[in-house]
Amino acid sequence: MKKEESCSVIMARQEHGISRKLMSPNALRTLYRLKENGFLGYLVGGCVRDLLLGREPKDFDVVTNATPGEVKRMFRNCRLVGRRFRLAHIHFQDEIIEVATFRSLAANEPEPEPKEASGSDHRQRPPQMLKDDDGMILRDNVYGTPEEDALRRDFTINALSYNIADFSIIDYTGGLADLNAGIIRTIGDPAGRFQEDPVRMLRAVRFAAQLAFTIEENTLKALVAATDTIVRAAAPRLYEEMLKLFLSGEGATCYGLLRQTGLFAALFPDFSSWLGAESEGFPHARFGEMLSYVDSRIQQGDKVSPPLLLALLFGEYIDGKTAHFRQQGAPWQQSVNAAVAEFMGETCPIIMISNRVGLALRDIISQQMRLKKIPGRRPESFIARPDFNDIVEYCRATCGDNKDVVKQLDWWAAQARQQAPVPLPSGVTEEAGAPQRKRKRRRRRNPQVKSRTEGV
Repeated sequence: MKKEESCSVIMARQEHGISRKLMSPNALRTLYRLKENGFLGYLVGGCVRDLLLGREPKDFDVVTNATPGEVKRMFRNCRLVGRRFRLAHIHFQDEIIEVATFRSLAANEPEPEPKEASGSDHRQRPPQMLKDDDGMILRDNVYGTPEEDALRRDFTINALSYNIADFSIIDYTGGLADLNAGIIRTIGDPAGRFQEDPVRMLRAVRFAAQLAFTIEENTLKALVAATDTIVRAAAPRLYEEMLKLFLSGEGATCYGLLRQTGLFAALFPDFSSWLGAESEGFPHARFGEMLSYVDSRIQQGDKVSPPLLLALLFGEYIDGKTAHFRQQGAPWQQSVNAAVAEFMGETCPIIMISNRVGLALRDIISQQMRLKKIPGRRPESFIARPDFNDIVEYCRATCGDNKDVVKQLDWWAAQARQQAPVPLPSGVTEEAGAPQRKRKRRRRRNPQVKSRTEGV
């Protein structure tokens, strides 16, 4: 391992264990195409970090000195995306490789002087680097060098690069040392980095939980001091980060760090207050139990849909709201609708849950009553619902040791697996009071009326 004049550390191929066999073939095709056309091409970020740790990367990101336009001319399967960060997406049959141009550390550019109006349109391009008054980056398309690009990344362990030209690892920020020590450290002043992008606080928590690393002392102090600023991030982006946290397979650890730093209370103020209070002398324990349940599912390789995740984590909270509306005399479905609407109203200003996901969440909770009706009207239609498995799993995860509910769920599961009708479980009778739907008879039209209208 040698140190270059630019303060970078170069780890030669024989000094690290990363093999190209462990990399995405599509990422390698992209890197080689860039090299063949005279451009630099590096793997960067989480994929290099995970390969060095012996973990399987989820995706492979590429950086280059080619501009997005030049990348697009090289790849027929390329689409340019993004405004804040202009990126090239190389579309392969089973994968998208994201290619970014090296970014600069340049500060805000001045707004361009408006030109006098003339016969042609003289609209000016917006500044390539733009921050708001609080220092949060709004746009960042100033291109720079590989070192500048590494220094503008969030954490040292995410700034490592793999050079396809000689298969070496390049470290401009001390990332290799932090990786060996198990430390999450921002690059540069942590307060400034969190001010530029508050979402970095959530990323620090997620990396610490997933990698079992420790957040460096100054980084942690700056994070705790800046927790209230997390609400400045875009609400849709916070929703995506929430999913990454709680679907990481280490959701319980993520929650512990979020609670410890104050981020959880900032993200979910109403729910956090409810969670911290006791109900009839008992703490609300189901949230923690459901986090562990989701973690076990993820670690076993299963998938948990976003609506099911929200139902598992916030179902007890929504049930309490439903009970309140029921006490006021509202029917079951109307109470569930009002409870979910109230939950969405509390959550969405900070974490934007889409209407589609909110409706699916509502259905998972409200359809628990349908599971108790065996077989009920048209069970085949209920089983055919796209969210049937989520409805059953939510009930199974929350029913505890209730043998009657388990028996009902086993019947539904067997019914779903087989085409032929499944006998009712012992002790369960056909649902009473479920009349058969009568077919309506079509009224015959008067032939005289028809003959009078044909000439109109």
